[in-house]
Amino acid sequence: MKLSRRLSWFLLAFGVWSWVIWITFVKNLVKDSSGLAFDNGHPTAYFWVHLLLAVVSFVLGTVIGGIGLRGLRALRRTS
Repeated sequence: MKLSRRLSWFLLAFGVWSWVIWITFVKNLVKDSSGLAFDNGHPTAYFWVHLLLAVVSFVLGTVIGGIGLRGLRALRRTS
């Protein structure tokens, strides 16, 4: 299957965007002082659920970005 240049760039940008957004979110989650993420220094269910969401998003962002990168490399080889 061949991806268009536009779609390949979109997928790569999505992967990068996913990493940027979720890294920022995890940093803020760890620094949370509202009591949602930590209760007396111990992680709460809120923390674990959101950390799981971040990890899944890192994996999906990496896979999707990798597909975009492979699409761009394939287009460059055929040009």
